[in-house]
Amino acid sequence: MEWLQKLLVMYEAIRPVLDVTILALLLYMGYGLLVKTQAVQMIKGAGFLALVYGLATLLRLTTLVWILRALAPGLLIAVAIVFQPELRKIILRLGQSEFFRPNAKPNLGHLEAIITAAEILSQKRRGVLVVFPRKINIKNIIDTGTKLNAEISSSLIVAIFEFDGPLHDGAMIVQNERIVAAGCFLPLSEQQDIKKSFGTRHRASLGMSEQSDAVILIVSEETGAISLAFDGKLYYDLSPIEATRKLMDLLEHGKRKIGIEETRTDTDDTRIAPDQRP
Repeated sequence: MEWLQKLLVMYEAIRPVLDVTILALLLYMGYGLLVKTQAVQMIKGAGFLALVYGLATLLRLTTLVWILRALAPGLLIAVAIVFQPELRKIILRLGQSEFFRPNAKPNLGHLEAIITAAEILSQKRRGVLVVFPRKINIKNIIDTGTKLNAEISSSLIVAIFEFDGPLHDGAMIVQNERIVAAGCFLPLSEQQDIKKSFGTRHRASLGMSEQSDAVILIVSEETGAISLAFDGKLYYDLSPIEATRKLMDLLEHGKRKIGIEETRTDTDDTRIAPDQRP
């Protein structure tokens, strides 16, 4: 029993550190989810009200404290109603995250085949929408299309998107070095500042990147521009080499800011690279 007592003593010694570490991890994960939605505005508003309440209590402003206490239940209900889409996205991400699923490292040859097909279709002004899931499970999106489970090849991708077939207008899902499905329906973005020149594909790619951590490759049917969407932002008119490099980095490392600082955009610029033209 001595080893058990020693173990308990060790646990008591590291318990505060473990407690703080787990709390910090949960706060970090929560912040990561909040910044990808408009719920961060809700947090700012709640923080402001809490500050006002604290000052009112400190300064003994009884009338203001009474009003804030009376309004608190109604404000909570109003927040739940107004920010229902953002709360739904947060819960959806928590429910779909697969924290213990290792990411399959992308094959450079497969990515080059996809980009080659995108280049061919770009020259022919044919629209393309390819989704690369990462940690968040998108089975609900896959189920909306036709399951293929096919090997990745430029000829197959071109054949699907070149002609007005039944799978042309939907999105193709590429996962674990396979074309899992095609003709899938993506959720449209709820952003209000998207330029009107962008069509359904760009809005769908943004919507998908808002509700998951997937990376989406888009080819514009109107301009032939090759673009990437992830984390609720659109990076427009990339060269094939740049698109391949960024896809490789994002899918292998899952980092948000790899090699895109030069095209990073502000929310006031319709989330498009400032040096690019739609």
